[in-house]
This record gives sequence, C-alpha cells and structure tokens, in this order.
Amino acid sequence: MKEPHVVLITGASSGIGFATGKYLIARGFQVIGTSRTPNKYPDHPFQLVAMDVLNDDSIQNAVNQIITEHKRIDVLVNNAGMGMAGPVEELEMKPLDNVFDTNLKGPIRVMQFTLKQMHKQAFGKIINVASLAGNYGLPFRSVYSASKAALMRVTESLRLELRHTPIQCTILSPGSIQTPIAASRFYAPLKKDSVYYQQYNNGLKDMDAHVEKGLQPVEVAKKIEKLINSKKLKPNYSVGPFLEVISPIIKFLLPQRMYENLVASFYNLN
Repeated sequence: MKEPHVVLITGASSGIGFATGKYLIARGFQVIGTSRTPNKYPDHPFQLVAMDVLNDDSIQNAVNQIITEHKRIDVLVNNAGMGMAGPVEELEMKPLDNVFDTNLKGPIRVMQFTLKQMHKQAFGKIINVASLAGNYGLPFRSVYSASKAALMRVTESLRLELRHTPIQCTILSPGSIQTPIAASRFYAPLKKDSVYYQQYNNGLKDMDAHVEKGLQPVEVAKKIEKLINSKKLKPNYSVGPFLEVISPIIKFLLPQRMYENLVASFYNLN
C-alpha cells in the first residue's frame, strides 16, 4: 500500500494554511504545518513545528525534525506571507523590507532547504502561494502586489531549472479569500492632511469588504489537493471569485488605459 504524501505547509496556524492542513489531514495526507510560535496553538488539528522563514537555522532545524520523524517531504506548500497597505509616497522602508523578506526571501529560503531532501528522495512538488494581486499593481497595495509578482517570476525560473529533475513546482494565486490577513497586514498611517486621504480611506474599506465577501479558505485547500494529485503541474493556477480570476485575461485583452480606468472605477479612485 502506497504511503500518504508528507506535506509541509508554512504559515499554518490560521487562514489558508490552517484550512489546507485540516482539509488534507481529513483526506489522508500526513501534514506538518509551521508557525513561529507553535506553543500558542496547543489544540491544533495537525502537527505544528517551529519555523521562522526569515531565519536559516530555524528552517534547517524544522526540516531536520520533519525528516527525522517522517523520513520525507513530498510536498511543500509555501504559504507564509504578510500584507501591506499604503500610498507609495508614504511607505516606510523597514515594513517594506519585512514584506519582501517574508513574501519573497522566505519562500526562497524554505525551498532551498526542502529541495535538498527532494533531490535525495527523487520526488517532490512545490506549490508557491502567491496572489492574483501579483498580476497587476493594485492601488495602495503596491508592495504586496510586487512581492507576489516577484515570487511568481522566481517560480517560473525554478520550473525551468528543475526540468531535468523529478521535482515539479507551480504557482497558486488566490483572490479574495475569507482569512484574518487584515489583522496581520501592515498599514501606513491614514493621515487626514495627506493628499491621498480620501482615496486611501476608501481603499482600506474596499480591501476589508473584498475579504469579507471572498471565498472560504477550504476552496483553496481543495485546489491544493488537486495540484498534489496532478501528474503534471502547469506553471500557474488561480482560485477566487470569478471576476478576479478572469481579471488577468481582461487585462491582456483590453487597451491599457481602458483597463486602468476599469480598475480605478472598481476601487473608487475617480
């Protein structure tokens, strides 16, 4: 009888990571999630190991623990991430660096350590969770969009580099999903004397409204299961509300200014 896949999910204490781990456990997978502070979640429905995706020693220790206990890492779901909102002109550099460290450098670090094991076992799948926001520059979410776009480009490069190996990787881009991301998102201060005050204020309300009306995170989990079971992974997948999923196609088909005007209208910027 074939052993169930061992799936490592980063950022699994809540949101998409939590929903995915819980769903996969019920489907018979061996799931290990990561959290910077796993002790805060004593009743978690699946195993959590300590990992800070910004620290090489932390990642190495977590990977070593998983290999010792489970012998393999068949699937990596690079899900840990953070959001950021604010006008470009008013962004602070330290939080900006934190977003890129978490959303881009973090996944790269985790891939570097897990790929070593995947090469040894001659099998592996990497699912990098990006965002549909990575397909275009969203107002007041420039850094978040840019960090996810960068992860998408890195994954495209890695796919080519891995063509001669038995390891596959892909990008999964969720749209609006009902998660607590708003609580962990860094916000540039809303300043009443700012030239962007009204538009930024409207933008913040829109961000929260889109999340509240988004899909349940289990829909992302179902998509991830399909990718794990797929024989051959395509470069990109998406999951989210219909209009968000087809937005990249609309962007490609429409004249540039028309698409920009459409986005501006959607986000009440006119």
